[in-house]
Amino acid sequence: MLSEDPTSFTITVASDAGENGETVEATLKFTYVAKYPDEPPLWEICSQENLEGGDLEDILTLLKQQAEENLGMVMIFTLVTAVQEKLNEIVDAMKNRQEEETLRKAKEAEEAEKVAFQGTVVTIENFLAWKVKFELEMAEFKRKKQKEEEQAGKPKLTGKQLFERDHNLDTSDIQFLEDGKECSIINISYYAILFVEGSLFSY
Repeated sequence: MLSEDPTSFTITVASDAGENGETVEATLKFTYVAKYPDEPPLWEICSQENLEGGDLEDILTLLKQQAEENLGMVMIFTLVTAVQEKLNEIVDAMKNRQEEETLRKAKEAEEAEKVAFQGTVVTIENFLAWKVKFELEMAEFKRKKQKEEEQAGKPKLTGKQLFERDHNLDTSDIQFLEDGKECSIINISYYAILFVEGSLFSY
């Protein structure tokens, strides 16, 4: 678009399309001054698409730099060409940011998958915490079961009643100690792990 008094015109400058078809563009308005080209023309950005504030400032700085370098010569074509190259750089930067974001998300997903696959690392602290919780749950389970049996008319046998029924229980501990082996039993879920002289057995 061209107008007179003083002479001014607008030029829309667009970047080349990126890999995904993304483009940026800016519409520039130039106005000749009386001493052009010994003095640079006036310019402004009338409109833009897909550009950020920082991009617009960079374009204005570029126009000023190119105008100073080309004083005394017809420079509109040079200014427009410089802006178009700048727009292409902006599109390339957008592409790089998108690729970095894609890689970042892929890495986060991979790390999350690793954590889910590995599960919780067992330490002494969280094992003991689990053991306390498990024993409380088992105690509550036994209490409820005993209550249900009592309500059904089947009271649970006491330790004394068990000994009266099975006299072998009297010597079970003694027979075990006569083997001369130290042991300890740790309840885990519905199993027991038996440590005997540093060896690990499960049953």
